[in-house]
Amino acid sequence: MLTASRLRGLFPAIPTPVKADDTIDAAAVSALFAWLTNQGIDGVVPLGGTGEYGALARSERIRMAGLSVKAMNGKGPVIAGVLDAGFHDALQAGREFAAEGVDGLLVLTPYYTNPTQIGIRDYFLRYADASPVPVLIYEIPYRTRIAIEPRILHELSRHPNIIGMKACNLDMYHFLQVVAGVDENFAVLSGEDSLFPLHLAAGAKGGIIVTACLLPRAWRQIFETAVAGRTAEALNLHRRLIPLMNMAFAETNPGPMKAVMDLIGVDAPHMLAPLVQPAQGLASALRVEFGKQLAISEDVG
Repeated sequence: MLTASRLRGLFPAIPTPVKADDTIDAAAVSALFAWLTNQGIDGVVPLGGTGEYGALARSERIRMAGLSVKAMNGKGPVIAGVLDAGFHDALQAGREFAAEGVDGLLVLTPYYTNPTQIGIRDYFLRYADASPVPVLIYEIPYRTRIAIEPRILHELSRHPNIIGMKACNLDMYHFLQVVAGVDENFAVLSGEDSLFPLHLAAGAKGGIIVTACLLPRAWRQIFETAVAGRTAEALNLHRRLIPLMNMAFAETNPGPMKAVMDLIGVDAPHMLAPLVQPAQGLASALRVEFGKQLAISEDVG
């Protein structure tokens, strides 16, 4: 059973390689996971926003969960995203993914209904009671339009089946308040490439990082430097990646990243509606920057 103690280190958020007919490209999935496990990661998070959860057919989501488990082959936990808006659909998805062998579920804050803080608390408590595998909370208020108050996260962190969270709240004071009051058996993971070393310095145990799919060694170096207490050095390493991050998120993720993944042996640029492939100028500029950073990363490795 997955526990908070295993939520340490680098957990790339996984894009879903798809074919032109919107079905998963299993060969590309295998190639992506081979790249990541050879580079050194601690686990993976498929089927989040980076994985285009909402655009995938339900059957393809289940298939991606199974392919991820098979590809990881016990080399680290597989934590599948659950991004449904309603409780029953979210719970059904979690049960389906658990049946495929995932180790945990990253469950998104309920959105669109605009719940109260008590409603959010009760939703996660009810979900955790029913979930067959441990749950991580996914807080991303710039997508859901609602933040979870630190006091609610403190309470949720004491549920035995809620073992951590992906923190995508850009408010650093909110982050500091959360970390200050969560249970010791609860791991806060950074969900922001842009704030990763700061989150680590403030108490995050690791991160669910999008561009770690492209540069796992570079992000690993930032992680190890930060947890060793060398925050200024970690920030310097992180600063080198700012141009790449700016381009990777200049259009909606994962479009830019998918456009250059052939450089790591994963040729799967197709996007799912309503997302489209990025502008050619952006893709070309990102290709140059990624190639440069990849060479630096390989030299360091």
